[in-house]
Amino acid sequence: MAPNADKIHRTDEEWRQELTPEQYRVLRQAGTERAFTGELWDVHDEGVYRCAGCGAELFTSDTKFDSGTGWPSFYAPAADEAVETARDWKMVIPRTEVRCNSCGGHLGHVFTDGPRPTGKRYCINSCALRLDRR
Repeated sequence: MAPNADKIHRTDEEWRQELTPEQYRVLRQAGTERAFTGELWDVHDEGVYRCAGCGAELFTSDTKFDSGTGWPSFYAPAADEAVETARDWKMVIPRTEVRCNSCGGHLGHVFTDGPRPTGKRYCINSCALRLDRR
């Protein structure tokens, strides 16, 4: 099957050159940064949150909320097609992984304990994001 032309494809070596070691660990190896350590978890500035790997628009400050978890949390992506989800069986209890739909980078997980109107909490690693302030 041929790769999707709309998706961003890079070699592992290209990703290693373009990302910091922490970004590579999170985005390309599905790692998780420690809670309350990322630079964006307690930021309340207005703007657009983009994928740190490819620059795709993922979330906006309008949907960001303080979840108390230590990671940036959003109740909805900027657009339904901005992210993709998949079942994550790495823990005892299955979770739903969130990935950038453009480059496939691991962003975090989505849970069903968020605020209205969606009831969802997209719990995203700071280093997987770049904030373009308004």
